[in-house]
Amino acid sequence: MKFIVSSTLLLKNLQAIGGILNSRNTMPILDDFLFELTDENLQITASDLETTMITGLKVDMAEGSGVIAIPAKTIMDLLKTFADIPISFNVDLSIQAIEISAGEGRYKMSGHNGEEFPKIPEFEETESIVLPSSTLQNAITKTVFATSNEEFRPGITGVLFDIFPEEIIFVATDAHKLVKYTKTGTMAKEAASFVVPKKPLNQLKTVLGTDEYEVKIEYNKTNVTFVFGNFQLFSRLINGAFPNYNAIIPQDNPNKMLIDRAILTTTLRRIGYFANQSTNQVRLSITGQELIISGEDSEYSSEGKDRLACEYDGQDLVIGFNSKFLLDLLSHMEAEQISMEFSAPNRAAVVLPVEEETDEKALMLISPVMLNN
Repeated sequence: MKFIVSSTLLLKNLQAIGGILNSRNTMPILDDFLFELTDENLQITASDLETTMITGLKVDMAEGSGVIAIPAKTIMDLLKTFADIPISFNVDLSIQAIEISAGEGRYKMSGHNGEEFPKIPEFEETESIVLPSSTLQNAITKTVFATSNEEFRPGITGVLFDIFPEEIIFVATDAHKLVKYTKTGTMAKEAASFVVPKKPLNQLKTVLGTDEYEVKIEYNKTNVTFVFGNFQLFSRLINGAFPNYNAIIPQDNPNKMLIDRAILTTTLRRIGYFANQSTNQVRLSITGQELIISGEDSEYSSEGKDRLACEYDGQDLVIGFNSKFLLDLLSHMEAEQISMEFSAPNRAAVVLPVEEETDEKALMLISPVMLNN
């Protein structure tokens, strides 16, 4: 088979799906991109068995059809050296030989039998919803950072999609912090709940971009697929229990503090330099309309303390947090003002944006740490 395609267009599409590839694969063919030519349509696939992503593009000229697996690193490294020029692929499928012509250059490489590339499982008994790309992008950005890396608790290593007829809720937790992002509107006929691994979600976050379009999400009990533009992303779902997040979120929080998010973020980062570098423990002391943030590391005789103005309604409170976890939450919020709600020094605090869109709600939760006397 033969085809001619723009080097820039091909590289752009390979880079878009290249994040799926693993550095360590159990099957050598998974180090390849699968090229499948039909008429003037070139479909390219990358897979690590758990996640598969497909992109499609129109070629400038095509002769014949077929499939071949091409080493991913070699083809991408080669394409990066070209300006935007047409390149010609001449593939002998009988011996998996690939000849690439670009300008005056000729390059030969060996591929692999495309028929041996793993097939995507067929979807059966599926349901689907359609979301604006900006909604999905926003939901992933606000939640995926809070997922766990603990393999012995697989249920919290991804993001929960909790789908209802009138809303969809995205939840992530690592047992230290929790994020719940809710988008209201007509969603699905039937309620559904599943956990998507973080790798395909991070890949989606990269590829979705800033343009506005619809993303179709199709799912069953074992798999999910996201279809948008010229891309399809397939993923196996996580087979593990996700905690009852509504039971974790404290409902009675009589102590409420309003504060400027940017100022709080900067101060926490500054005090964090003086806190113990193993525990990252900082102390928040709230009295009246004043917040004092302090941190210390007795081993190195370092100490930092700063005083901030705030609006506070509640009893005087002293509570400790891991500064890195709290900064994680604050850096994934956009509101200028935030509300921190407390019930007791040993109970999780709720962090909320003061202003947000009418059809969305974001709630973040952070567990306290035991303070050293």
